[in-house]
Amino acid sequence: MGEFEPYIPASVTLPELTKRALILGIVLGALMTAANTYLGLYIGMTVSASIPAAVMSMLLLRMLRFKDVSILENNIVQTMTSAGESLAAGVIFTMPALLVMGREMDTLTTFIVAILGGILGTIFTITLRRVFIIEEALLYPEGIACEEVLVAGEKGGSQLVVILYALGLGALYGWMVKGFELTQAKIEVAGEVIGMRIYSSLDYSLSLIAVGWIVGLNIASYIFFGAVLGVFILTPIYGLTYGWPVDADLAHGFKTLWATHIRFVGVGCMVVGGLWTLIDMRRTISSGLKKAISSGMGETEISTIRTEMDIPMNRAIIALGVIAFLTFLFYWWKTNSLVLAIVGALFLSVTAFFFSAVAGYIAGVVGSSNSPVSGMTIATLMATSLVVWFVGGVLLNMEQEDLMYATLIIASVVAVNAAIAGDVMQDLKTGHLVGATPWKQQTAELIGVIIGAIVAPLTLTVLNEAFRITPTYCAVNPHPEWGCSKVLEAPQAEIIGTLIEGMFGGSVNYPMLGLGVAVAAIIIGARWYLGSNGPKLPIMSIAIGMYLPFYLSATIFLGGVLNHFVSRTAHLRVDGTLSGKPSEKAIKSSKELVSRGTLLSAGLIAGEALMGVLIAVIIIIPFISPPNNWIPFLGTLGPFFSLIFFLWFFGVFTWLVTRSLPPGKRPFSLMFDWAQVAFDGGRRLIEKIKPN
Repeated sequence: MGEFEPYIPASVTLPELTKRALILGIVLGALMTAANTYLGLYIGMTVSASIPAAVMSMLLLRMLRFKDVSILENNIVQTMTSAGESLAAGVIFTMPALLVMGREMDTLTTFIVAILGGILGTIFTITLRRVFIIEEALLYPEGIACEEVLVAGEKGGSQLVVILYALGLGALYGWMVKGFELTQAKIEVAGEVIGMRIYSSLDYSLSLIAVGWIVGLNIASYIFFGAVLGVFILTPIYGLTYGWPVDADLAHGFKTLWATHIRFVGVGCMVVGGLWTLIDMRRTISSGLKKAISSGMGETEISTIRTEMDIPMNRAIIALGVIAFLTFLFYWWKTNSLVLAIVGALFLSVTAFFFSAVAGYIAGVVGSSNSPVSGMTIATLMATSLVVWFVGGVLLNMEQEDLMYATLIIASVVAVNAAIAGDVMQDLKTGHLVGATPWKQQTAELIGVIIGAIVAPLTLTVLNEAFRITPTYCAVNPHPEWGCSKVLEAPQAEIIGTLIEGMFGGSVNYPMLGLGVAVAAIIIGARWYLGSNGPKLPIMSIAIGMYLPFYLSATIFLGGVLNHFVSRTAHLRVDGTLSGKPSEKAIKSSKELVSRGTLLSAGLIAGEALMGVLIAVIIIIPFISPPNNWIPFLGTLGPFFSLIFFLWFFGVFTWLVTRSLPPGKRPFSLMFDWAQVAFDGGRRLIEKIKPN
């Protein structure tokens, strides 16, 4: 096997960390951070910004008529953009939990958590780049995908304009639905038959369709399975056993029962699922840690080859020491305890490196999308709570509320650190493949982290002021104009707030938490008993489905189904059949379609989410009325026309995705092909679940 040669050889020097790349990276980084902050609060999930950022960078630099743009400049832009996006995930999953716990979420505290955790995670991955990417040559699938997009753009790829269509489509839809409120945001129906109540709902959101497309049918179906388990099985059983709420609106009463009881089953399931994921991956984690520790963080050898020049290790170690000291000061300020601050800083030093190595290694093996960040966050919370309980509770006799606050503040920095580590390693993998200069890309990562640390807290503050974040906080502090009708769910933050309250004896639905633990144990037991013959049910995805409102899970599932139908239609049209294993040509055609759909999905998400942020900004500006009052005679469409409006945009998205399908052999071929795909899917499902 020959020596690796990047796309741009080490002997070639091209423009890289240029002013135009930095400016565009700052702008796109700010926009995508804001968009992902909104998306994460809306559904509890974020999407990678690397590929859409790379595409938008290539488009915008060409539109500005820069003829000498290099692939390395585009790599710098996507690096800065994805750094802010991944940092936003760590922030929004932890800091809004303060609202759940009855504390204020101030912008300054959130910024400090973001900047400390973000820089810490970035610097730790700098120390791990050589061992994971060069010596171990880990895969990093998202990094490879982004490199393919960058190279295709360099060669004049034909799909670059696709994302602009999706951005416009998502922005238009978001403004009409969330700005002008032309249509209803979702549909909810419920009925009662002989004491049994049935409920179903669907969120009219293109971004949720896009999320379903990106995660694919497998993950989307597991999330939907969790939703069905919670809404169609557990909730009716609980209602029949203990009685239904007295509510004239059956849908509202059903949802209230689910929110106050069944939702906690998802929390309990998620706790066990998160810890089990780490246990299940113990060999991978152990291998990554051994290689990280043996790599020698004190290495001082400096390479003279351009593509191997990292930020000098001595500077990285100095920066780590400074961050650790600043974190100690931050903990001291927020907890008012010198002893707890010292212990917290020491705890951070150990766990931050542990989770950086774990997240970086796992991302290289299974990808960032499959990295158990939620599990690591839960593990961090539980370990932090034990430390805080012993030091703050037993030794210092601190109040319960102060212990809860200290736990979140200490754990949040570690959580942000873990969230960014895997994504940074993906970016460095992309840079390694295209021939970037590591120290320049690492500098861009740090700048991107700073931009994200500024934008994410500001976006959180704006969204909370305009809509309210978390139902728990909104119930106590409803919006003066529309109450909690527009509240952002922030499901991850709700879970974390609930867990911290439960750890310190707060008012938590322990019976339902216990049931969730039992459900997770049954799933784990079934997987162990059935072995390789049984389905590989991912506990975390099922738990998320039980915890998310049904209308979110249902729309995500719809996007996953669309992905499956389109990719299988490509197999059918290329091979002429769905039986047997698809040919290489069919697989290639399917991958190209999925890639096109992923670009469209990223554009839809960014467009709709950015409109949500823009609307929030307009709402909080004094003397400017909300957009829904700008055209008073417009009004809101009823249920039927709201559904038609959503289906029309969904149809446009489907048309854009399927335009590249191989041609059909008859009129209305897509309808006939989808019928065959549906029949084939049903047959495969029956074969999979029927006993041998």
